[in-house]
Amino acid sequence: MMPVFIIAEAGVNHNGDMELAKQLIVSAAEAGCDAVKFQTFSAEALVTKDAAKAAYQEINDGAGSQFEMLKRLELNWEQHKILKGDCANHGIEFLSTGFSIEDMEFLISIGVQRIKIPSGDLTNLPLLKVAARSGLPILLSTGMADLDEVKASLNALEEAGCPPDRITALHCTSLYPAPAMTVNLRAMLSIQEACRVAIGYSDHTLGDEITIAAVALGATVIEKHITISRDLPGPDHRASLEPDQLKAMVRSIRAVELAMGDGIKKPSKEELETRVAARRSIVAAQCIKPGELLTPINLACKRPGHGISPMHWDQLLGRRASYSYRADDMIEESLQ
Repeated sequence: MMPVFIIAEAGVNHNGDMELAKQLIVSAAEAGCDAVKFQTFSAEALVTKDAAKAAYQEINDGAGSQFEMLKRLELNWEQHKILKGDCANHGIEFLSTGFSIEDMEFLISIGVQRIKIPSGDLTNLPLLKVAARSGLPILLSTGMADLDEVKASLNALEEAGCPPDRITALHCTSLYPAPAMTVNLRAMLSIQEACRVAIGYSDHTLGDEITIAAVALGATVIEKHITISRDLPGPDHRASLEPDQLKAMVRSIRAVELAMGDGIKKPSKEELETRVAARRSIVAAQCIKPGELLTPINLACKRPGHGISPMHWDQLLGRRASYSYRADDMIEESLQ
């Protein structure tokens, strides 16, 4: 199995500050993430001037319009190129979500290795077509959508030239932070069963417990918001992990991957020695003379387990002993 692909979602947690953006790259790389992802947009192309903020944005970022908030969080295309170079220097993949056709085409032109479609654009057919025609793998976030909408988006991608084996559908709850009761992780499995695509999880909960559970359920991609400090102003910091927490999450994911194994029920090599010490063998409970009947009175089951297994107990009862035994001697009768 391929390792889980872990994306550190820097998003707009740079607050429009390039130095802060670069710190997020360093944090993601030091934590062992596979990619760090930003957001590529212009406020003018994304929202109307009077578009209201989402409820969570008002709670986390204060009153005002979406336009005003997004305007101060923009990074221009030249800044994106600088960040991509910074990612290369730190050995981590650069990713960004393009929120317009122009932005997505720009990202493709500078060599992103995959395309991320955000939950809000799952129903944006023109953008889906550009993504599909790129030939790149696609990560499709599914927050706020029902299963029929997910199917419609996947069908649109396929019709535009992107086969299902190049798509990973990310289950997502578009709340920041998302309470555990709203997550419904089993829906990730429903997407997999109904749509026959790879599945992943874009997590907005506090902490990393739900993320780890998603990996155990089969998520192949994990996306988690990161921040230098949750005390910073901005819409997404509260639902993000700080650097030390990010490192802990990556360690946990890698441990869960190792623990998942191949699904075949068998003892590990390391267990075999323990098995001998912990299992039992049939032994003499008292002195037994040759020719004496073997009975529940003169037999017992004791550790260690390198003799005849107690699973053969019934085969031995009623037989006559072939040898002389002292108490605790391993019974060595033939089972033939």
